[in-house]
Amino acid sequence: MTSVPPPGYTHPGPPPDFPERPAGAPVRAAARDGLPPWRPWTSGAALAAGLALPLGFGVIVGLAIAVGGGEVDDDLPPGVLLGLTVVQDLGFIAAALLFARLARPPRPADFGILRPRLWMAIGLTIAVYIGVSVFAAVWIGVLDIDARDEIVRDLGAEDSTAALAALLVVVCVLAPLAEEVLFRGYIFTALRNWKGMWPAAVITGLVFGGIHVGSSPVGFLVPLAIFGFGLCLLYAWTRSLYPCVALHAINNSFAFGNLDEVGWTWQIAPLVVGATVVSMGLLWLIGQALGRLRATPAPAPA
Repeated sequence: MTSVPPPGYTHPGPPPDFPERPAGAPVRAAARDGLPPWRPWTSGAALAAGLALPLGFGVIVGLAIAVGGGEVDDDLPPGVLLGLTVVQDLGFIAAALLFARLARPPRPADFGILRPRLWMAIGLTIAVYIGVSVFAAVWIGVLDIDARDEIVRDLGAEDSTAALAALLVVVCVLAPLAEEVLFRGYIFTALRNWKGMWPAAVITGLVFGGIHVGSSPVGFLVPLAIFGFGLCLLYAWTRSLYPCVALHAINNSFAFGNLDEVGWTWQIAPLVVGATVVSMGLLWLIGQALGRLRATPAPAPA
């Protein structure tokens, strides 16, 4: 049986191209190139939130010392400094995930927690590392920069094996993971929704170098900015955060093993492998957690 329109029927015409937005509904910024809809201004807010966490923790520690009758001065104990570094790294991850959730529940793909094309990723990682290393070598050589770093002494790891091991984990595993999740995973991605890849990579690289003021020699800030810029390009080209975390862990492992206070030789190779595997494994766990949170059904209304 066929359906016949009743007399007087007027065809409404083709459907509209896009559903109409209800009156008063907020207008959301459009994402570029399939990127998650993170507003560009939230990149700065996420960074500020990540940096504020250790500051608040430091204030609490200072108050606790004062209440206990101790003296609070500018030179914090090495254990406290190391703890503040851990809090900052964890704050970076928490800030990135929190601000991403303001737009929508984040997916692993939003942070590039995807398996890349292996050989392309390896080739690009090597190319970026060589380029950054050559620039750093020329920069340090031309300007005759003193490459000494007193982080081991400042954190009390010079005469303590346990402190040295804790510093190793923070520098070679936790820092690469946290900084990549925030800077490449969130900040760079949010800024790409504003001006595209290249301006976002430049801004992210400059900010990445800037946050190392106080923790790295001043002469290294420009090479660090170039390193951050190169990591942004690596992320954009591979569409995966795994190569970025791996390269960051490799770089930090070489730098740590070559510190004057450490002076490792053959130990650097297993450090590079171990730090890379562990940091990438932790990134995988973050991706698994995001996937499970999205798969969890919302509670039924009472």
